[in-house]
Amino acid sequence: MKSSDNIIAIATPPGAGAIAVIRLSGPDVIDITDKFFQPAKKGKNLSDAKGYTLHFGYLKDGEQIIDEVLVSVFRTPHSYTGENAVEISVHGSPYIQQKVLELFLKNGVRMAKPGEFTLRAFLHGKMDLTQAEAVADLIAAENEQAHQTALHQLRGGFTKDLKMLRDKLIEFAALMELELDFAEEDVEFADRQAFQNLLIQIKEKLNRLIESYQAGNVIKHGVPVAIIGEPNTGKSTLLNALLNEEKAIVTDIPGTTRDVIEDTIHMEGITFRFIDTAGLRKTRDEVEKIGIERTYEKVKDALIVLWLLDAGKVIHDPQALRNSLDEIKGLQKEYPDKHWIVLLNKVDTLPDGSTPELEEIQNQIRQTLQADVIVISAKQGEGLEELKKYLARQIQTGVVRPGETVVTNLRHYQALKKAYESILQVEEGLNNGLTTDLLTVDIRTALHHLGEITGEITTDDLLDHIFRNFCIGK
Repeated sequence: MKSSDNIIAIATPPGAGAIAVIRLSGPDVIDITDKFFQPAKKGKNLSDAKGYTLHFGYLKDGEQIIDEVLVSVFRTPHSYTGENAVEISVHGSPYIQQKVLELFLKNGVRMAKPGEFTLRAFLHGKMDLTQAEAVADLIAAENEQAHQTALHQLRGGFTKDLKMLRDKLIEFAALMELELDFAEEDVEFADRQAFQNLLIQIKEKLNRLIESYQAGNVIKHGVPVAIIGEPNTGKSTLLNALLNEEKAIVTDIPGTTRDVIEDTIHMEGITFRFIDTAGLRKTRDEVEKIGIERTYEKVKDALIVLWLLDAGKVIHDPQALRNSLDEIKGLQKEYPDKHWIVLLNKVDTLPDGSTPELEEIQNQIRQTLQADVIVISAKQGEGLEELKKYLARQIQTGVVRPGETVVTNLRHYQALKKAYESILQVEEGLNNGLTTDLLTVDIRTALHHLGEITGEITTDDLLDHIFRNFCIGK
C-alpha cells in the first residue's frame, strides 16, 4: 500500500439520506478536488485554503453541476490520516454519491480498502494499533459499557498501561545489557531485588488485564442467555415478552420451535443475547431432533441458562418435577460454569390458594439444585421486570471501573498471556540465578509480545487481519 496514493470512499451508510459524506485522503486530494469545486464566492480556491476550514459551493464535472456541496479541508499532518484530506458533504441521493465517486476515480484517485483511512492514521503515527482497533469497536458499540470501554481505549488508556510496563522492563533490560559489556569485571548495574519487585508489579498488572477479558468479552459481545425446557413451557412466549415483539411462533402444539431463535435487548447498559431453543423431549421427528441437538449446543455456549417449568404441571405432578430436576442436575454437572435460573412459568393459570404449594416447590428446587428460582407469567408479563433486574445483577463486572482498562480484544488477550508467561520465566530464572544473557532473552520475549499489542512490532499479515474487518470509509 503506497502512501502516495490518493484514496476515496463514502463514509456514511449506504442508501438515501439527508446528506452523505465522501472522504478523500492523499497528497494531492486538495488540488484534485479544487479542479472540480466552484466556490460560491469567487477567489476562494481550495488549493489556498487553510486546514480545518469549510467551503460552500458546487461540485462540477465540466460544465455539469453534480451537486451543491460543503467541502472540509484538512492539511497534513493535522488530519485523521496524517495526510492531506478532504470531506465532501453532498445530498444523500445514491445517484449523486455515485457520480462524485466516478468523477474522482477517473482523475487520479482510487477506491479505499476497508479500514485504509485508519490504517494510514496508524502508519503516520496518529494512533497506535490498540487505538486503531478501538475505532472499530466504537463504531460497533451497542451499549453504554461497550461505548465507554472503546472510548477509553481510543483515548490511549490501554496504551498508557502498556507503555508503563514496557518502559520499566526496557530500563532494566538496558542495565542488564550494560552488564554484558562489563562481564569480565563481574559488576551488577541492575538491582536484582528491585527487579524482583518490578516483576511482581508487572505480573499483578498483566494478571488483572488478563482477568478483565471475561468481563470485556461480555461488554463487547453481550451475555448469551439460553432459554430451555420441555415443549409448551412458554419459552417462545418468554422470548417474545422480553423483546416486546412477536419474534417466535407461539402455539399449543408441542415441537413448534425446531431451530434456534436469537435476539438482543439492552438492560442496565449491558447487551443480553436471548436464545429460544427447541423443547427438550424424546421425538422421532428428524427435524425436531436436530433442533434439540442445537439446544444442547447453545447451553454449552451460554453464560446464563433459564430453565422453564410449567408451574401448574409440577405442582400437580410430583414425578414430572423430579424428572425435570434430575435432568437439570445432570446438565449442571456437565456445565458447572453456567449460571442456572429456574423459572416457574404460567402462574396465571394456577387456581386461587396455590401459594403454599408454589412456595414448597420453590424451596424444593433451591435445595435440590442450589439454583435461583423466579416465579413468572410470560403471557401476562408478571415477574418479567424482576427477571430483567435479576439478570443484570448477575453480570459481575466489578473489574470494570471508570478510567480502568478492560481487555475486549482476543488478540490483546492472547498477547498478554504470552507476555505473562515470559515474565514468569524471567522470575524463575532470576530465582535460580540464571546468567544475565539468558535473562535478557526472556525479557526481550516479554517486550516483543507487549509491542505486538500496540503495534510497535507488526507484520503485514497482522495489519491485513486487523483492518480487513473495518468498514470502507473508516
